[in-house]
Amino acid sequence: MTLSQARVAANGIDFAYLETGPPGGPLALCLHGFPDTAHTWRYLAEDLAEAGYHVVAPFMRGYAPTSVPSDGRYQTGALVADACALHRALGGTDQAVLIGHDWGAIAAYGAAAHEPDRWRRVVTAAVPPAGAMGAGFLSYDQLRRSWYMFFFQSPLADVAVPMNNLAYVERLWLDWSPGYDCTEDMAHVRDALGAAPNLAAALGYYRAQFGTTAPDPDLAAEQAATGAPTPQPTLYLHGDQDGCMGVDLARSAADFLGPGSDAVIIEGAGHFLHLEKPEEVGRRIIAFLSS
Repeated sequence: MTLSQARVAANGIDFAYLETGPPGGPLALCLHGFPDTAHTWRYLAEDLAEAGYHVVAPFMRGYAPTSVPSDGRYQTGALVADACALHRALGGTDQAVLIGHDWGAIAAYGAAAHEPDRWRRVVTAAVPPAGAMGAGFLSYDQLRRSWYMFFFQSPLADVAVPMNNLAYVERLWLDWSPGYDCTEDMAHVRDALGAAPNLAAALGYYRAQFGTTAPDPDLAAEQAATGAPTPQPTLYLHGDQDGCMGVDLARSAADFLGPGSDAVIIEGAGHFLHLEKPEEVGRRIIAFLSS
């Protein structure tokens, strides 16, 4: 399926996005993570379109061809505000569904809790809700997996990450989804993050998360919502071979989601499970959204 590209202004950002499906169908807003792009939804978009959804997959703030925000805000509250603003700008209704992977999952948790009337159901993957992370994130094994987050706080990351045509980023893909051929995805990532301002934006998400940059008090409500349970039924998916977020972090995910929620471990899949196991992931998501 060929995805068409369009643009829309939302929350002060000029967003580029990929879309497919009937324009009059309920909105399915699909949010990608790092180091990824809107193209990551190419398989699921076909399933959603066949189910009657108007699928929109934006390039997240700072990821080309979306603009680099002039306000320099990359805290999770800004991502929450983006998702809600995109819903408004795209004419979403209360039948819209929200789907997020990695950073997109974090944005989805917050948007679902911050403006719950916008979203009928939510699907997240690869990053469990904040409550499920708990002390498990501070285990030796998980800290070893998450070393890149701490490295990104250093100015050295600005030099090391872009070297050799983003070879560092490609190694993250190989570590996080062992055995998956990321050639096509890395071509898109190089387009999105190959320029210095775009890569700085992507690293900015992590620097805002760890307080290297000061949070914007105007986004306090959006920021707080990222740690709240989702009011809607939510499906959480996690690969049992995830080299970024250990599967143990996902075991209790359903306990921190809304009534009617579920958490499913996808066997044989890593961090980019929707690309590695597109048929199984698509089938589970469509069944959940249709139930």
